[in-house]
Parts: sequence; structure tokens; C-alpha cells
Amino acid sequence: MSIEIQPRQLITTLYGLYARAEDDWLSVASLVRLMDELGIDAAAVRSSVSRLKKRDVLRSQPREGRAGYALSPAAVEVLREGDHRIWSRPRATVEDGWLVVVFSVPESEREKRHALRSQLTRLGFGSAAPGVWVAPATSYDEVVRALDRRGLTSYTEFFRGDYLGAGDVAARMREWWDLDAMAEAYGDFVEAFAGTDTAVDPEQAFRSYVPVLTAWRRLPYLDPGLPLQHLPQRWAGLAAADLFTDLDVALRKPAEKHALNLLHG
Repeated sequence: MSIEIQPRQLITTLYGLYARAEDDWLSVASLVRLMDELGIDAAAVRSSVSRLKKRDVLRSQPREGRAGYALSPAAVEVLREGDHRIWSRPRATVEDGWLVVVFSVPESEREKRHALRSQLTRLGFGSAAPGVWVAPATSYDEVVRALDRRGLTSYTEFFRGDYLGAGDVAARMREWWDLDAMAEAYGDFVEAFAGTDTAVDPEQAFRSYVPVLTAWRRLPYLDPGLPLQHLPQRWAGLAAADLFTDLDVALRKPAEKHALNLLHG
């Protein structure tokens, strides 16, 4: 099964990989060159940048007479937090316990309710009941920062502790998260990239690595590091994470070399 990757997702990956060393900025010409290497034409780049500007991911910012775009401060923070999930592969244990987020939003501010649900879902929280969300307790610092950025913390209460319900935790996790969909997403990643050639030159490494990282970026958010003790045996996330690590080790440096040649050559 192929993984569909949108041009705007590739642009976000490129900024995460290569713009932060350039003061969070890329010129239009540089971005077009990088995307052209990935088979994306200039018209699609312009359309995708427009969408990212509307979402306040990118901001128009000319420098030294050159047109370009910079990451917004919020986008820089999100990418920085994403680095931890992507490369450290955090995995909670049973001993870490659970973080429970309860929120209550007045009907007059129901758009905040939607924003809270969307943000908690994006961070990998499971829904235990209406207005009650759960994740490994290790996610506390990250979720507080994320909700603070969007002005949502005041609507929430946080609790940390053990699960003391009558049911089996593993069964409850299947109710709180769609583990089958999660496992399928991991399987799709393996199917799409298991045959990636790593004995390649920097140009091909770049063309392979950016899609690999783009496809992987969302997976650590679907799975917020759930305890392996309560996951199905031979959890698909382990093989997918090992594959990503192998590809990352083999391709990241040569891909960076080619990207820097495009940016400064």
C-alpha cells in the first residue's frame, strides 16, 4: 500500500531539516530547488506555501532583497518538540502511570472544545469518555506546552496516576485508541520503505530520505509511546521504528550534504 504525501508536508519536513540552521528561513528560490529534486513543480510549491501561510506555519519574510519564508515561532516550537518524538523514540512503562486530561468548555466558546479535541488527538491522546482524555504520564510537559501555546490550558484539569478500573488495561486501551489502525499505519510504512536502497549517492539519498521522514513524522503522534506491556505481541510499531532508525542512520547525512549544496552551491 502506497503512502500519499502532500507537497505541504514535504515543505514542512524541509524546513524542519534544513531551515533551522538558516535562522528558520529559506528563500523562495531555494525552496523551489529543493522541491524540484523531489519531483514537485513550482506551481505546487506556491499553492502549498499559501496553505502553510494561512495556518501560520510560514510567514513571508524577504531578506537581503530575496523573497523567502520563515517559520513562525509556534511552528519552530512544534518542530522542536517533534524532534524528541521522532528521534528519541520515547516509550512509557506501566510504572510511569497515566495522564488524564478533563476539560469543560462553555457552550458560548464551543470552538475551543473543537480546538482541544483536535490538539489532544494530534498529541496521541485516547478518548476514555466525553471530555476525558488519557495518555502516558510521560506526555505531561509536552501537552501543557502545546495547550499553553493555543490558550487552552485554562479549560483543562490534569490528573496523574494508575488505572484502577475493573477491566483489563490492554482491553481498555483498545477502547481508548484504535490500535488496529495504528498497527496498519506502521505496516504501511514498512511496506512503503522496506526496499529503500541505502547504498546511494547524496542526491538519491535526499530524494529518499525526505519522503521517509515525512511519512514517519506523524506516526509517533498516533502512538504516544504506549506501554509495550499492554500492546499486542509483536507490536508493529517496533519493526517500523527499527526500519526508520536504519534509514535515518544511512541516509540523513548524505541527504543533508546534497541539500546544503542546493542551498549554498
